[in-house]
Amino acid sequence: MNGTNEEIDRIQRRLAALREEVGKRIVGQSDVVEQLLVCLLCDGNALIESNPGLGKTTLVRTVAEATDLSFSRIQNTPDLMPADITGTEIIREVNGEREFVFERGPVFANLVLADEINRATPKTQAALLEAMQEKQVTTAGETRELPRPFFVLATQNPIDQEGTYPLPEAQTDRFLLKILVDYPARDEEREIVDRYTTGAPDPAVDRVLSRDGLQRAQQLTRQVPIADDVRDDVIDLVRATRTAEDVEFGASPRASMGLVLAAKARAFLDGRAHVSWEDVEAMAHPVLRHRIIVDFRAEREGVTPDDAVSNLL
Repeated sequence: MNGTNEEIDRIQRRLAALREEVGKRIVGQSDVVEQLLVCLLCDGNALIESNPGLGKTTLVRTVAEATDLSFSRIQNTPDLMPADITGTEIIREVNGEREFVFERGPVFANLVLADEINRATPKTQAALLEAMQEKQVTTAGETRELPRPFFVLATQNPIDQEGTYPLPEAQTDRFLLKILVDYPARDEEREIVDRYTTGAPDPAVDRVLSRDGLQRAQQLTRQVPIADDVRDDVIDLVRATRTAEDVEFGASPRASMGLVLAAKARAFLDGRAHVSWEDVEAMAHPVLRHRIIVDFRAEREGVTPDDAVSNLL
């Protein structure tokens, strides 16, 4: 890895501190926190799915506070327009003369929380495509760079809820991970109730990782070595999704790249200098679950994409 042992140790300690800071406000959900931090290290986007009221917004806002990233939130509704996200030109009077000035939308932030993205219309969902993939937006014929680093962390309710628009495959493939947030355990829920019903202020979160530090961590993540046989097993796993019995549509080579990179990030986050197969197993479901579609027969029998990934593993 292109970095001194001292630098690598320092950044890995900062990442461990980041986990602790997030834990000040988020009770439990260790896998969810790990997957979100993996996404940041990979410079990727995440789709976070759960029922309402499980702390998704609090989680993302806390990560922004602890990492010195600018933060914006987009509440998606059926009447939200693309210009409401990217920005628009307005007429403003300057020195007695009127001129067009570009008013930047909420997408111009390091960390963009697109809340309930599947409540926006497909046209508005598509407005995020260029931003997610190219880190830029084009409005009024002009291309504008987005701040770096740039992440879209989108939340969605389960598709079977009323008033939602399923995300098209072209957009879901832009998300590195699909993170599922489940209900807390009983003891965790009791702690949540005790913590947030006493009138005490929210726990303060310290800024433990700078913007430059995060970008350096992203560079080091890509340099984590992976053995050839582990890399080849990842490729074989993704290729197997295209011929599996229960799968109608398998994952693309983007999934192979994403799984290797996510495994590297998990290893780096855990303070290790190499990728193990355990890292691949831990990241396979969040990387693949939104990229494969089970066939009608399997779906009728209750087989989910996660089941298909487990069988392949």
